[in-house]
Amino acid sequence: MKKAIAFSLMFLTLGIVAPASAEAKTVSAPSATVSEAQVYGQRRGRNWNRGRVRIVTRTRIVWRSGRQYRETYRITYLPNGRTQIRVISRVRLGGYRRY
Repeated sequence: MKKAIAFSLMFLTLGIVAPASAEAKTVSAPSATVSEAQVYGQRRGRNWNRGRVRIVTRTRIVWRSGRQYRETYRITYLPNGRTQIRVISRVRLGGYRRY
């Protein structure tokens, strides 16, 4: 009698564990392909703008010779790492600075 109960519990446990491990195998396979795709996408997106000139226009307020001006300047980022800054316009805003 004890042998029959032991065998039935053993087969019942085997029946529960086997489908769970089969499901785990099918779930883990797509996650591996997704992570590989993410790594590939990260490597590809890193150098998308390499070797191109990038131009940015900025505005700032400065004091020159006791007067306040708004300067608009252009920053050019070159492919070799250098930057060029050129003032496009300078408009007078205020009067003399009081000390």
